[in-house]
Amino acid sequence: MSEELSPSQAAARVGATTRSVQRWIASGRLPARRVGGRWRVASDAIDALVGSATPPAGVSAPATPISSLFIANRGEIANRITRTCDRLGIRAAVPDTDGPNALDLLDVSAVVDAAKIAGADALHPGFGFLAENADFADAVIAAGIRWVGPPPEAIRTMGDKAAARRLAASLGIPVLAGYDEPDQSDDALIAAATEVGFPLLVKPAAGGGGKGMRTVRGPEALPDAIAAARREAEAAFGDDRLILERLVVGARHVEIQVLFDGHGTGIHLGERDCSIQRRHQKILEETPSPAVDAALRARLGEAALTLGRAVGYVSAGTCEFLLDSHGRPTFLEMNTRLQVEHPVTEMVTGRDLVADQLRIAAGEQLDVADSGDVVRTGHAVEVRLYAEDAENGFLPATGRIEALRWPTGDGIRVDAGIELGSEIGGRFDPMLAKIVAWGPDRVAAFERLARALDATVVLGIVTNLRFLRWLVRQPVVLDGQARTDVLTRIWPPDAWAETTDVPDAAWASAAAALIADQDPGDPWAGGWRLNAARTVRVESDGTTRTVDVAGSGTASARADSDRERGFASVRAGDTIHLDLAGRSVAFRIAAAPDVDTAARAAAAHGAAGSTGPAEVVAPMPGAVLTIHVAIGQTVSAGDPIVTLEAMKMEHVVVASIAGTVGEVRVRPADQVTRGQLLAVVEP
Repeated sequence: MSEELSPSQAAARVGATTRSVQRWIASGRLPARRVGGRWRVASDAIDALVGSATPPAGVSAPATPISSLFIANRGEIANRITRTCDRLGIRAAVPDTDGPNALDLLDVSAVVDAAKIAGADALHPGFGFLAENADFADAVIAAGIRWVGPPPEAIRTMGDKAAARRLAASLGIPVLAGYDEPDQSDDALIAAATEVGFPLLVKPAAGGGGKGMRTVRGPEALPDAIAAARREAEAAFGDDRLILERLVVGARHVEIQVLFDGHGTGIHLGERDCSIQRRHQKILEETPSPAVDAALRARLGEAALTLGRAVGYVSAGTCEFLLDSHGRPTFLEMNTRLQVEHPVTEMVTGRDLVADQLRIAAGEQLDVADSGDVVRTGHAVEVRLYAEDAENGFLPATGRIEALRWPTGDGIRVDAGIELGSEIGGRFDPMLAKIVAWGPDRVAAFERLARALDATVVLGIVTNLRFLRWLVRQPVVLDGQARTDVLTRIWPPDAWAETTDVPDAAWASAAAALIADQDPGDPWAGGWRLNAARTVRVESDGTTRTVDVAGSGTASARADSDRERGFASVRAGDTIHLDLAGRSVAFRIAAAPDVDTAARAAAAHGAAGSTGPAEVVAPMPGAVLTIHVAIGQTVSAGDPIVTLEAMKMEHVVVASIAGTVGEVRVRPADQVTRGQLLAVVEP
């Protein structure tokens, strides 16, 4: 008696692959019928097909385990992949990307050669760099090294946002109004923008991670946005092609994780909500999404699998969608790689996605044949710890990790790319780590995450930790109502500057620590003054205060006092770093003012009613990309003076007053430090 089988059951029955069975159905060679949106095949029909005189091809090669993996990446994701390799008994090779012999992770030939020298039989690209470069995948395969990722042609189609948009539209999957044509001239883009309408997004056609994206509110800002997006796209991805898309204001950003093996089986593992972003870069991700019910999950999952099947996808991938205010989805893009936020999916499914990728690359079949068989338990939420100053426009920060403590406990996971002593420069993306929490429900997950962030200590460099502690406690986040524009509405909160002002106790603690190691035999040390209280001048972030250190006591007593006040601290050379509610604040003995400093201070704080020249200083370390003015040029407040580049992103430094440019102190390609004088504007 004939029975009805799923494509995977039919494949197992005859020793073929699920993908082969699906092709036979699509071509009409194998009769099948739809039942509840899924194909069903009669057992006698599949038996008859393979028993014919010319049975169809469809049997794949046997699996071949991976023994040595080259990880063409760095930092957190390299560490993450290495952990799975260690667990599976695979030798992992991670290149040096910081020393004198650093490997350029954007150089295809150099990376392939390094993998050969390492004796690797497989290569994992991680994310960023060359992970979505089809030519790189081709080069790896041509070198006889297994590529841990999708086929190059799938990358070309889906890794190219323009091609992916066109494919999705052809499959009946809704896409945003936009422009994705080959003509990349400025004139073509400007003309297309008029048809698309404002506000819109200018986006690189390649890559991801929000790099190069620009929001444009009106036509007057479009030419500069196009130029800047091209530069960032070329620097980050080696590809300056752009697309335009109409901006969906107040959207939710939801993505579907998919897995395809080389035998035709494809499944999805549910969705992640990535709506909380800044500069189009994600900050907090969670699963399941508070905006997605079972029906929408099935609809999004089927769309993602349809796209993957259409390009013969293999390995892990992610299809991203926007939900408008009515919950209607539109396809955004497909990331043909492992996502930064994959840990939240791992924590609710119990899967190791890197292990899945490695097994798929080795030729193994997925252990789950249908998305409905994937078990998801509880809720997981992740935040990204960045080397950036959230309280100063999210500008990137650099420095050395002088003290480090990660949270532990049930349901807590930390994927870190730093350790004690790590030097954080301006060459790479500012993400340092991901802190993830799982709970039996959404409330428990957020509570655990809040406690984990409170237990985290990173000193020596400014991070967004204090901002993250604030973020995970906000009502709009806890209520599950966050949209992509939420931070523009709630950050910074009222009176944040006053709330986070350095308290007197911190100044006193820092001053006491700074003089603790001074020579006890030196009568002038320790803030000694004739016939007056002991004081010391302390500087922190451009502010100098005279602090009374009388009665500061012994070093051990001061340490006890610090603990009572709740300050974690560490000394690095002549600097004390204090942890103020999650922010690393540096204190130093203030240098005596020189003539130039005194003159500038006098000009800035002259007689009442007078206005002195305005110094334009670097708000962060970086490279001078563009100088927009010349000496003698008239500028208005807000006009661009210098564009700096750091961590593959551009930052424009503007004039604070109207006037005439009196000095320009830098040249293109100069490396500058935070606080360095760039130019002077005279009123």
